[in-house]
Amino acid sequence: MNIFSNLLSPSVKTTPPKKQRRGIELKSPREIDIMRQSAKIVATVLKEISELVKPGMTTADLDAYAEKRIREMDAIPSFKGYHGFTGSICSSINHEVVHGIPSPKKVIRAGDVLKVDTGAYHQGFHGDSCITIAVGEVTPEAAKLIRVAEEALYKGIEQVQAGAYLLDLAGAIEDHVKANGYSVVEEFTGHGVGRNLHEEPSVFNFRTRDMPNVKLRAGMTLAIEPILNAGSKHTRTLSDRWTAVTVDNSLSAQFEHTVLVTETGYEILTDRTKV
Repeated sequence: MNIFSNLLSPSVKTTPPKKQRRGIELKSPREIDIMRQSAKIVATVLKEISELVKPGMTTADLDAYAEKRIREMDAIPSFKGYHGFTGSICSSINHEVVHGIPSPKKVIRAGDVLKVDTGAYHQGFHGDSCITIAVGEVTPEAAKLIRVAEEALYKGIEQVQAGAYLLDLAGAIEDHVKANGYSVVEEFTGHGVGRNLHEEPSVFNFRTRDMPNVKLRAGMTLAIEPILNAGSKHTRTLSDRWTAVTVDNSLSAQFEHTVLVTETGYEILTDRTKV
């Protein structure tokens, strides 16, 4: 899921310990095969949602669909019940940044910038991914924000290989975002993913001395997820205690993949083009 645990776990806030924590898991070949399955379930659901969403639907409609499909594929929704969250997806619209709670009262409209984030737990391991969907015809400004957000994700992923460092990834994302005139949301980060939905290490999207500059090793599995705002980088959380929104009501976009670190590069486990 997007950076769900930033509201819940200090380990993925932007104030991590100065020293690298122990406990970053390297997955075995058997565990990686299982993660490929859980990630494929997530990718399938997100691809299907991107094709079926249309104006007039509610975010509760999408949530019900996601839960049904995840369970049909012999998995459990990772988000549902997680620290009390009620949905199987996070659905965040326009100026909503992350953690939007699905609701039958929230109607999706033409021109919306819709973020859909979901996870699946299958045979002991999680997959996690997020997409931003342009609903119908959006403004040129919104279309550019969505495009740059997805590009930023891949700029980061391209840095991934054994021997590289997390700040290589973070810097590539930050540079691309700022070059296009947008801001990186710093209050939420990516994370390790596997046996737990949120694991070490924190995966930042900007350069910081506060982050342990972890050296990547083959077998690490990371949820990489840049979040871009068209205006201020700052967010605030609504009274529901989940939904984060931009402080200036500017648009926000996010993309996320679960990525395996390999000796020579990376494998995108939640690749929607392969389902």
